[in-house]
This record gives sequence, structure tokens and C-alpha cells, in this order.
Amino acid sequence: MSLALTDLLRHPVVQAPMAGGVAVPQLAAAVSEAGGLGFLAAGYKTADGMYQEIKQLRGLTGFAFGVNVFMPQPETPDPAAVGVYAHQLAGEAPWYDTELGDPDRGRDDGYDAKLAVLLDNPVPVVSFHFGVPSRDVLDALRRAGTFTLATATTPDEARAVEEAGADAVIAQGVEAGGHQGTHRDDPETEGSGIGLLSLISQVREAVGIPVVAAGAIMHGSQIAAVLAAGASAAQLGTAFLATHESGAHTLHKQALTNPLYARTELTRAFSGRPARALVNRFLREHGPYAPAAYPDVHHLTAPLRKAAAAAGDPQGMALWAGQGHRMARELPAGQLVEVLAAELTATRTALSAGGAR
Repeated sequence: MSLALTDLLRHPVVQAPMAGGVAVPQLAAAVSEAGGLGFLAAGYKTADGMYQEIKQLRGLTGFAFGVNVFMPQPETPDPAAVGVYAHQLAGEAPWYDTELGDPDRGRDDGYDAKLAVLLDNPVPVVSFHFGVPSRDVLDALRRAGTFTLATATTPDEARAVEEAGADAVIAQGVEAGGHQGTHRDDPETEGSGIGLLSLISQVREAVGIPVVAAGAIMHGSQIAAVLAAGASAAQLGTAFLATHESGAHTLHKQALTNPLYARTELTRAFSGRPARALVNRFLREHGPYAPAAYPDVHHLTAPLRKAAAAAGDPQGMALWAGQGHRMARELPAGQLVEVLAAELTATRTALSAGGAR
């Protein structure tokens, strides 16, 4: 691992920047205080909303933290398909006593304004999802003293991250919860995602920059596995979703270990982009018909998801989760970091003892 990233971590544990109100300042602070790297999610927030959370986080911890930014998205190739999907969802709106959202609410997620804030008020780490910024952007952040990462789901995407000048790449396996960070949403490649351990090996051969592994990592033994495969650190999302400081809805936290939700699927039902969630009624009924149209579908379904949560109905919520969700532990986030570090140490000790025989 590069010296710059090593200096930010006492333990090779990165808290994933889960958007939608999960990665709140209290969560990020608890993780950083415990020796991991806490993250804020700028996705779906205004630039000022992001700035206010950064200020709040700085008041909670003096340790390093990161901010994740969504890349702007291209125009939807088939806007008519969004209208067809809206027609399909029409019955959901009266059920939840709300209206469908406006699918044309914007495609750039305030990208330029957020970059301006992050350059004027630099933070230790910035990561990017759904693509990779230009070299000019990454160079500007580096001059500001910021360590940069971007998500990749294939070796080719990892090469693009390195060529753009990022300091490290987040290798996201298909097991990961929430949105796949593909640089280009191509329906023709759907179902071809790469498992994490295989992806780490392929990415390590493709690039020379450090690799952070992401995808259904829940225990310290799994952290040991990805480190042995060549990763420099592990990024965990679902594991922190269930913690006390997480901003996730209580119903979402409970669903992770509820036997009613036996599995996860990649679906476009809630946002128009492949994202892994617990299988519920909304996913089953609408997933097969959802178009490749992000963020149009995200905007369209946002009021439905909010109303379902307010009504206490997890069957209408986006229950993002990785494949390891049943191993979630309800702990304070700082304690979870300590448990993960102890499990990692125990695994390494056991492996070392076995090799010495």
C-alpha cells in the first residue's frame, strides 16, 4: 500500500460510503476513531448538504475520513422506456398515498459544485463511483493533498482508473450490496459480473496502484482472504449498515437477518442501474420490467420508497444488501472495527501456526 494510504489506517478496514442517508457523520466518525477509514456519501445530496456533513464530521473526529462522489451520467438511451415503466408503477402511488417522482430531475448529481467544495475545503480522501474523473480533476485533488480512489468492476475499468491518475482502485465484486460501480451501464453485459477474489487477482495483474477490495466482506477472516489475494484494504458496506450509528431505517437493519429475506438479487427496479438488494415484493414485481435508465428511475421511485419506509412497509423499500447480509452484527461501529481487527489477527495467527507445522 502507498505510504499516503497506510498513514490513514490503523486497521485495513474502510467503511463503504452508502448513499441514501446510511453513511452519516456519526458512523464515519466512529469508524475513523476506531482505526478504520470512515466515509461520507455525497450521492443524492446538494453540494451544501455535503459540506455541512463534512463540517459535522470534522467536529466529531480529528482522524482521516473520505467523501464519495457520483460521476455524472449520460443521457438515457431510451426515454420512452421510462414512461412505460412509470405506467407500470402507477398502481404503487395510490397504494402509498404519494405520487411518482419526476424522472428528469438531473443527471450530474451536482458534480461540479461538489468538486469545487472539495477543492476549496480539502478532505483526506475522495472516491468516485459510476466512472472515473479526468486527469485534471484527480491532479487538482492531489495538489490539494487529497488521496483519490475510484471503483472498478473489471480489469479494463481498473486500467482506466490508473490511467486517469487515481491513487488507488476499489475492486468491487459482483457480491457487493447496493449499486455496482460500472463505468458504463451496458445491458448486454448484464449477469457477467466478476466475483471478488477473482477480480482482485485480475486487477492486480492489470494495474500497479493499490487495490481496495469490496464485496460481501463481513468478517475478519474474509479481510484476511482479500489481503492474501493482493488487496491493501477491505471496504465493507453491509457489515456497517447494521451498526448502531448507521443511518439506515430500522426496518432495513432488521431485514438483513430476517429469514423472510433469504437472498439478494441485482436489480434495476429501484434506480435503473444494477444494484444488489434483498428480494422483496417491489423487486419481484417490477425488477423484470425496469429499464436501463439511471438516474431517471431513481428519481421516479424515490417518493414510493420514502412513503413505504414512512408506512413501515419494507416490501416497498430498497433494501440494499450484499450476499453476506445474514452475517450482519448489530454492534456499535467502533466495536465492529475492533472485532474485525481481532478476527483478522486471529486468522493470520492460525494460518501462520498451520504453516509452521
